[in-house]
Amino acid sequence: MKKISFILFLFSCFAFTQHKQLLYNFTDIPQSLLSNPGAEVNYKWHVGIPLVSHIHLNAGASGTSVYDLFADNGVDFNEKLRRVVYSMDRNDFFTINQQLEIFSGGFAIGPSYEKNKYLSFGLYQETDIHFYFPKDYAVLAYEGNRDNIGRVFDLGDLNAKGELISVLHVGLTTKLNKKWTYGFRGKIYSSILNFKSTNNNGAFLTTEGTNNIYNHTFDLDLAFQTSGYASLIDLDNDGQNDWNGKAIKELRKRVLFGGNLGLGFDLGFTYHPKEQWTVTGSIQDIGFIHHTKDVETYTLKGAYTFEGVNPLFPNNGSGQTAAAYWEEIKNTFEDLFELDTITKNYTSWRSPKLNGSVSYKYGKKVLKECNCTADDGDYLNEVGLQVYAIGRSRRPQTAVTAFYYRRLFSFLSGKVTYTADSFSKTNIGLGISSHIGNVNFYLMADNLLEYQNLAKANYASIQLGFNYIFPLAKK
Repeated sequence: MKKISFILFLFSCFAFTQHKQLLYNFTDIPQSLLSNPGAEVNYKWHVGIPLVSHIHLNAGASGTSVYDLFADNGVDFNEKLRRVVYSMDRNDFFTINQQLEIFSGGFAIGPSYEKNKYLSFGLYQETDIHFYFPKDYAVLAYEGNRDNIGRVFDLGDLNAKGELISVLHVGLTTKLNKKWTYGFRGKIYSSILNFKSTNNNGAFLTTEGTNNIYNHTFDLDLAFQTSGYASLIDLDNDGQNDWNGKAIKELRKRVLFGGNLGLGFDLGFTYHPKEQWTVTGSIQDIGFIHHTKDVETYTLKGAYTFEGVNPLFPNNGSGQTAAAYWEEIKNTFEDLFELDTITKNYTSWRSPKLNGSVSYKYGKKVLKECNCTADDGDYLNEVGLQVYAIGRSRRPQTAVTAFYYRRLFSFLSGKVTYTADSFSKTNIGLGISSHIGNVNFYLMADNLLEYQNLAKANYASIQLGFNYIFPLAKK
C-alpha cells in the first residue's frame, strides 16, 4: 500500500484532456502537424526552439470544481462534501495532460521545381492521467456501513490509468494536388512511468452478524499494474535530497530508449472539395507500449468474511486498551487480505484520438492601389466546425467546437473557439500566432470566462511556444 500511495502521489504532482481545438489546423504553427500529419504546410523548413517550442498544460474535472469544496460561502464543509459525493456518478472523471516538446524540426523535400513533401520530426515528453470518480467507494467512505446493511457496494468503480512517456516521431506530409494533402507519422514510445487499474471487479456487503454486531463480506478481484517506479522506491539514499537527485537521474535515462518501449502511428488528411471549402481529419496514437522492465502488479483476489474484533475494554483498566484493539484490527486485516505482488509483463494501449473539421474561407485582401482583391492572396477569414473524441476505458470523451480564424495583419493571426464538452458548455478559447521576421510565437488558452476565478473552472488549458520558420509564405 505504501508503494501504491507513492505512485498516485508522484503522478498527481504533475497536476498541471488532450483536446487541442485551438491548435488543430492552425497551420501557421508547425506544431499543428502533431494533431494532423496531413495539415497543409507553407514553409520550406522550421526548427523549434528546444524546450520551449511547445508547452501544453491541461486539467479538467467533469463533475465538480475546487470551488465546490473550498468556497468561502458560509456553507459547512461537510455539507459541501456531501453535495459533491452525491452529485457525481461513476462516469464522471478527472484528467490531467501535460506535454513538453524537447526538440522538433522539419523541411520540404521533392523535386526542385515542386517540393510537395514535408518531413517533420521531433521528441516530446507527455504526462497523461485519467481516472473515474469511484462513486461507491466515496459513498461508503462518507456514510460508513452502519446505515447500509444489505447494500452491495461495487468495488469495480476503481478505474484509473496514468503514464509518463517520451515520444520520438517522424512524419511525412504529401501534397498530392490542389485538392488533397495527406500525411503519416510514425512513433516510438519510451515509457518512463506507468500505472493502470482498469479491469477491477468486486463487492462489499454488510449484514447482521452472528458472533459480533456486523458481518462484513468482501468478494475481490482487484489489480494495480505498475512499471518504472519500483526501482525508484528501492534507491539507496542518504536522505530525501539524495534520493531526489538519484531519482531524477534515473528518470532521465529512460527518456530515450531507456525504459519500456512501444510503437504507434498517426494518419491525417486535408481535402478541398471546392476552393473555399476545407475538410480535414486525423487519427492519433494508434499504438501500444509493452512493459517488461521494472514491472510490479499488485493483486487482491478472493472472498473474505470479517466479523470484527470483540473489544475487551474493562472498567477496572486491567483489560485490552484502545490502542491494542486497533492494532489487533490492523493485524487481522493484514492476515485476511493477501496482497500479492507479481512481476508479469503487460501491455498498455495508448488512448486513440480522432479529429475532424469542415470549414469555409472568405474575404480576400483588398489592394489599395486598385481597390480590388488580390487574386494570388489567401483568404483572410475562416469559419468552421470541429469534432473530437478520445478513447477511454469506459466510454469515449467527446467535444464539438465552432471556430473563427482571422489573419489580422501580415505578421499576426488569431483564432477564437467555442467548445461544448464533458467539462463545460461555455468554453471560449483564444489563440494568437505572430511571425516577426522568421520567429514564430504562439499563445493559446481555453475557458477564458472562468479565468476571473479559476477555482470555479472545471477545465483549464494553456499552450505556448517558439519556432524559427524559413521562409514564411506571403499571404
